[in-house]
Amino acid sequence: MTTARATVDPAFIVGPVRRRTFGSFIEHLGRCVYTGIYDPTHPSADQDGFRADVMELVKELGVSTVRYPGGNFVSGFRWEDSIGPKEDRPRRLDLAWHSTEPNEFGLDEFMRWCKKADVEPMMAINLGTRGVAEAIDILDYCNIPGGTSWSDERRKNGAEDPYRIKMWCLGNEMDGPWQTGHKTAEEYARIATETARAMRQVNPDLELVACGSSTSDMTTFGSWEYTVLSEAYEQVDYISAHEYYYEDNDDLASFLASGHKMSNFIESVVATADAARAAGKHKKRINISFDEWNVWYQKATPSQPPTGDDWPIAPALLEDHYNVADAVVVGDLLITLLRHTDRVHSASLAQLVNVIAPIMTVPGGKTWKQTTFHPFALTAKHAQGEVLQVALKSPKIHTERHGEVDALTAVATHNESTGEVVVFAVNRSIDDSASLELNLSGFGDLEIVEALTYFNDDPYWKASPEDDTSVVPAVNESVALSNGQLDAHLPAVSWSVIRLAKI
Repeated sequence: MTTARATVDPAFIVGPVRRRTFGSFIEHLGRCVYTGIYDPTHPSADQDGFRADVMELVKELGVSTVRYPGGNFVSGFRWEDSIGPKEDRPRRLDLAWHSTEPNEFGLDEFMRWCKKADVEPMMAINLGTRGVAEAIDILDYCNIPGGTSWSDERRKNGAEDPYRIKMWCLGNEMDGPWQTGHKTAEEYARIATETARAMRQVNPDLELVACGSSTSDMTTFGSWEYTVLSEAYEQVDYISAHEYYYEDNDDLASFLASGHKMSNFIESVVATADAARAAGKHKKRINISFDEWNVWYQKATPSQPPTGDDWPIAPALLEDHYNVADAVVVGDLLITLLRHTDRVHSASLAQLVNVIAPIMTVPGGKTWKQTTFHPFALTAKHAQGEVLQVALKSPKIHTERHGEVDALTAVATHNESTGEVVVFAVNRSIDDSASLELNLSGFGDLEIVEALTYFNDDPYWKASPEDDTSVVPAVNESVALSNGQLDAHLPAVSWSVIRLAKI
């Protein structure tokens, strides 16, 4: 057993726990919408066709914001197709996923779903095949109370009050050659700046997200962000970050260190944004919207879209089935996002239902939880107040992709109003359990409220429709607290949450 030592003190604050860190993503991709959140024929469907069983799990997951309608899908999306009487809505080819979009679920349905799910909408606009005029039109439809053609159309469609959507993504992954309407950094910077400027003429207090790199592995990473922000800096509030993590060539050790890669990505984007700030002599800071992240087995068969003359509606795509190690990585990535809460102000787990998702559905049947559901739900529920620095001295482990990395990673939160302290920790080692010795004396007298650990002797155990309850977070009876010193035994390939309260 290895030993890691750490100190947490209430005086050393990174920043607030941001509820938007626990966002998610709904795209018209595969079964995310159709037979996912929306299935009018399902026994649990409400009057809007929303699956009530899915809604219940969304609330349990603790999702705060939802990004919509893409993703790659948005770059071919004609938003006008998705409003009005359903029988009059056209079917369109979805070039992003080689599918047919029936437009049975659209903008107004999404906003009604958000209200029922108690989540904040985060709307993406099409800057791939469309531009400034269409962005103003959808903003008019969504946010103007009435008196214009588009706002009156919304009222006629049943939404008397404006939606007042605050966050808007200026396109999606425009650096990617796979994107319909792909642009160079200079081309995108120009259209994003002009679109943002026009949108602010309608609503000056919007929060606008410019497209950053689709992954840190892009050849244009860094230069893309600098070029875009050199043009758009004063017109936007956030630069996006997208990255997916996956085990490659059976390299579990490197996969478990995915949080190390995410941390480097975040720090590089911050450095680039701050360089653009200095060069342009700007006063405000651009922060990060990490609005696509997850584990995704991109080379797996479920990730391959249809081809040729086959343009199905809602084919089963990207339906990865996650194992325990995947859940540990998701927990580690959440720790990484929290540790960077000073600059990561929003994040979206991609996606919410069926598509590389924590929630799965059987068409016409049950819902079930993937392994990744558990660390997300517990972190969203218990991370409150301020994020605190964790001064951690951890043993190192070697990885092929990332070199030497910490075997243990952790973050803590402190809710001053309730006195609760919560520690989230991951043991990345594939072989060795670890002892965590944590100095909490700065908080005064504490007691353990709950200590849960998620692991399994087989890190490749997967949940399924038949069994999603055999491996769940379980009480960690090794956790002890004495004289301000917490001691915990953390198994290899595990994620833990430890809650403490003032005595």
